[in-house]
Amino acid sequence: MTSDPREGLKITETPGKVVFSVHIQPRASRNELCGVQGDELKLRITSPPVDDAANRLCVEFLAKKLGVSKWGVSIIAGAKSRHKTIRVEGISREEVLALAE
Repeated sequence: MTSDPREGLKITETPGKVVFSVHIQPRASRNELCGVQGDELKLRITSPPVDDAANRLCVEFLAKKLGVSKWGVSIIAGAKSRHKTIRVEGISREEVLALAE
């Protein structure tokens, strides 16, 4: 019996929003979700980490995957790091867990 890797994903849910961590791999060959790494959701994105391009693409990619407006997704910590804390308005913890499947 194997354990569910999503159990390690740290997600904080408050009324109307969730906060979770992501690990970004910039300059990937394509934009994709790669599951859970430690307590973070791992994303590969095509943008390089210059001029805030990777952060913008991260927000746009997560908004599209979660079905929310990109204005509802914000990076609240780690803007200059590969490890970022993301806040998303209008979704539940279960919707974030569904991304990690």
